[in-house]
Amino acid sequence: MSNNTEFTTTNPFTNRDLKTYNYHSEKEVLNVIESAHKQWLTYRETSYEDRAIMLRKAADILEGNKAKYAETMTLEMGKLINSSIAEVEKCAWVCRYYADNGAEFLGDELVETDASKSYITYNSIGVVLAVMPWNYPFWQVFRFAAPALMAGNTALLKHASNVPGSALFIEEVFRLAGFPEHCFTSLLIESGGVKSILDHKYVKAATLTGSEPAGSAVASQAGENIKHTVLELGGSDPYLILEDADIELAVEQCTTSRLLNTGQSCIGAKRFIVVESVYDSFIIAFHKKMSTATMGDPMTDVDVGPMARHDLRDEVHDQVVESVTKGASLICGGKIPEHEGAFYPPTILTDLSPGMPAYEDEIFGPVASVIKAKNEDDAIRIANDSKFGLGACVFSMDVKRAEMIARDKLEAGCCFVNQYVKSDPRLPFGGIKTSGYGRELSYHGIRAFTNIKTVYVK
Repeated sequence: MSNNTEFTTTNPFTNRDLKTYNYHSEKEVLNVIESAHKQWLTYRETSYEDRAIMLRKAADILEGNKAKYAETMTLEMGKLINSSIAEVEKCAWVCRYYADNGAEFLGDELVETDASKSYITYNSIGVVLAVMPWNYPFWQVFRFAAPALMAGNTALLKHASNVPGSALFIEEVFRLAGFPEHCFTSLLIESGGVKSILDHKYVKAATLTGSEPAGSAVASQAGENIKHTVLELGGSDPYLILEDADIELAVEQCTTSRLLNTGQSCIGAKRFIVVESVYDSFIIAFHKKMSTATMGDPMTDVDVGPMARHDLRDEVHDQVVESVTKGASLICGGKIPEHEGAFYPPTILTDLSPGMPAYEDEIFGPVASVIKAKNEDDAIRIANDSKFGLGACVFSMDVKRAEMIARDKLEAGCCFVNQYVKSDPRLPFGGIKTSGYGRELSYHGIRAFTNIKTVYVK
């Protein structure tokens, strides 16, 4: 599975080593897959009521241990501690949501036909592999695992290599909640080991949240085996500030979204498209808000912590430098601080045009791309002039007008009005174009890894 036998995690704030872990061997991985399949044959027969009881117990365990789990996230990838605590609480929410609603979402649907009886049923499919990223170490996993387990599947997790402590704690949560052994297992393997797992006959499907290249690789590998995938990839979310926007509200929401998780969020605001009549007032207020954000120890009350790794910070800086070299204007930030942690300051770039990384690409850090639009139509054109299509937002005092734009004009999977884009267990989540396909959360998410079966009785 790997030429390496162990790996060590590093705290991105202190640059100090945290802990050394052993990789699972190829034999261990095969045993886990076979055990997960064997468990599924029994677990799929459990009732929705029993599964709900265990999910509610998982929620209780999460809330009862949120300080421990939150600290692990913060130490491993630099997330602000208050955000880590909120993330654990959100995971408890999604567990309870599917415990309360899963049976209804998966109930038989009668359909009137010429049969004596015909209906649609949702059956579990077996072992599902989740390949997950480091930016939301608990939430990304639970938003997949809660519905997958409620649907009667068993799950394997290949988490990012810098958050193994989080991965093992998640496995612990499900074990302590009473889920049978091998219902959920975290595999400590390198990315190169994913293909052999997808090739295994007992692994029926995969879900990935991550980068566009990672999604392409997993989709290709799964496709070779005719296996279903759900992909949630990158985004360069446009936020449209129209001429009648509440500028104070827009600036508050835009800054919050751009700096959330130190800018390391797929659905974080990335491109701020401002009509020219309010451009100057927006820039002045936005600059003040971004440039005064506090940066420091993620275990304290600050606005921005370190990025998850130094190489990721350096990649963001390279994108900023290249954009400026190609003609972008640097309004604030843009310089690597003299601090041992993987810090990057809140940064604003303007005078952007096609061909610049800040216009074309996703910048996964606290960097805002502000683009001037002539009018509403031009703003919509610029917003859709992207290979991504995950989230989008419109700010306008004319709510009906903004809703029409969000509903009919913007090319994205999640479109919000006067509120920064966020995920909610009650609403489907996912993107279009190179931001991926398929949906998580809501009833769409729990049905994603089921056999949607037609039953016809004459």
